[in-house]
Amino acid sequence: MLVGVCKEIKNHEYRVGVTPAGVSELVRNGHSVLVQSQAGAGVGFLDDHYIAAGAKIAADAATVFAQADMVVKVKEPQPEECRALRPGQILFTYLHLAPDPEQARLLIESDAVAIAYETVTDDRGGLPLLAPMSEVAGRMAIQAGAKALEKSQGGSGVLLPGVPGVPAAKVLVLGGGVVGVNAARVAMGIGAQVTILDLSLPRLKELDALYGPRLQTLYSNRANLEEALREADLVVGAVLVPGAAAPRLITREMLKLMKPGSVIVDVAVDQGGCCETTRATTHQDPTYIVEGIVHYCVANMPGGVARTSTLALTNATLPFVLQLANKGYRKALEENRHLRNGLNIHRGKVTYEAVARDLGYPYHADF
Repeated sequence: MLVGVCKEIKNHEYRVGVTPAGVSELVRNGHSVLVQSQAGAGVGFLDDHYIAAGAKIAADAATVFAQADMVVKVKEPQPEECRALRPGQILFTYLHLAPDPEQARLLIESDAVAIAYETVTDDRGGLPLLAPMSEVAGRMAIQAGAKALEKSQGGSGVLLPGVPGVPAAKVLVLGGGVVGVNAARVAMGIGAQVTILDLSLPRLKELDALYGPRLQTLYSNRANLEEALREADLVVGAVLVPGAAAPRLITREMLKLMKPGSVIVDVAVDQGGCCETTRATTHQDPTYIVEGIVHYCVANMPGGVARTSTLALTNATLPFVLQLANKGYRKALEENRHLRNGLNIHRGKVTYEAVARDLGYPYHADF
């Protein structure tokens, strides 16, 4: 199989879908790899590194899309990339389709086979290709929130760990999954007062047993949420419904309960966000203010630490890339039900139930 790797074109996105080490593995398995020139330069992987690993270099993305049997990316394809896809061509990347009807429409029209990292599952009920970036985003959420709390950034001027004689800031984390736990760990590590809300009592018991009195756990209901928002200096939105749009937990009215200059970091923005006032921002212009509350809603947060993120992501994705290349997508999906769960769109049909439901398309279980 000819595997294509193109340069990401989303704002301030420097990650790359396959590293030179990944190229070596693909070549060792008998495949060819075509890499767009400078695709990995932003994270220190130069064209010479890819050539040494056995790849060929393409001058532009159009060549990659025109020749590759499978295109491996990081972020969701932009409109021009969707239009470059060929019928039957495999696209393996993050998609986040539920809040993005235009991308879904273009992928359906492309007649391509679109497999989403974020809905591939594992035997433990986890999302192994989403988890590495969730870990990064959760940890970044605290440093991003700490910066946004500075007065010069529009924040209240509160230092998260406080200082002797001055109390530490209060951090509220919505969701006890991978993002939420990583955010809570970093916030606790620098000395903030941390509360985490979740709907799962078993999960709250696990977190209580793990962190004890350092972490306050609350069952997620409207009354507890509103009370916690009144006290919070920093709120991290870390709610996930796999493949579906994120639930809107924080309404515009609730923002009026919060202290002026408080910060919301909505990590769920890729799935539409868990705050009514969330809209996607970029690393170039990451924040805006609504009702006196600073919103940080960068849709590709891990791209800010692109080298760490690339290495973490490709460690997880490469085994699945090899399965698709070695077996062809049909056999790979038939033999691996977890990879099959990643199939979102197949030859013009929506094959992931939550996406079909949220966007109003018929759901097709077969491919």
